[in-house]
Amino acid sequence: MPDVRNLLSGKRRYLFGFILLSLITIIFVAFSMSGGDDFDIARREVLLRRIGHEVLLQSGDSTSRVLPVKKVAENEYQIRFERDFTFRPDSLVNTTRRLLAKDPLARDYVVNVLNCSNSSVAYGYAISKNTKDDIIACRGRVQPKACYMINVKFKPTGINTAKNVYLLGSLPFLAFAGFVFLRSVKPKPRRALPKSQDARIFTLGSVLFDAEKQQLIINEKTIELTGTETRVLLIFAMSPNETIERSRLQKEIWEDEGVIVGRSLDMFISKLRKKLEFDPNTKIVVIRGKGYKLEINT
Repeated sequence: MPDVRNLLSGKRRYLFGFILLSLITIIFVAFSMSGGDDFDIARREVLLRRIGHEVLLQSGDSTSRVLPVKKVAENEYQIRFERDFTFRPDSLVNTTRRLLAKDPLARDYVVNVLNCSNSSVAYGYAISKNTKDDIIACRGRVQPKACYMINVKFKPTGINTAKNVYLLGSLPFLAFAGFVFLRSVKPKPRRALPKSQDARIFTLGSVLFDAEKQQLIINEKTIELTGTETRVLLIFAMSPNETIERSRLQKEIWEDEGVIVGRSLDMFISKLRKKLEFDPNTKIVVIRGKGYKLEINT
């Protein structure tokens, strides 16, 4: 009959392995997205430069440069220009909406046109994935020629948010996996055996029972006992010739293991009987309907 505790321990190891594998997979997926993140950021900067290019063309400037796009904050970029220019709000709104539609993460963003001299807002608007939420004003007014910078701030969605969700979502799995791991590897303290008043050596007929060393000594022959066999026999040794209820044996031996299996008790009783059979005056007998008794005939 398989040892129930070993079976449970094996199940814990399989559970821990499964949780650990799931955790590694989640973290791998989250961090593997960083490559896609870098690519989309580079693509976004190209689109922003394209917006600057078309704004200059619409103002009649086909020779001056669009300066390198500057990232001024997380999810916020600044398009800068070499020369002064003028712009029509209608054209700027349509250009940004058309080009940023190619950025899968640019669903919601705010555009502010700033004066270079004092960074005041000359014109601004907000675009949303739901067009009814767009905020656009003063579309028909041509802005005077001046030095402008265009700031585009994106709502923080997409890959970065997904990565954070994956990583934060993995924390409970990590905590649970650590708990299962610690429970599976933490050595169980050996259950303290009940102590007799004097020593833990009992004389059972012609049998000497050493509970500390987990041994039986019969006619100078030493027979080794397992830990469970020792605990069972110790209960009998402390109450010889008394009926010990089956439920008491099961409770005291197996209750803190988290499972009680009746057949396990029968198996250990059978093993103890064989080890005591060298002394015919010492034996464990069945008391029907009640339990067992360690009979010692003197």
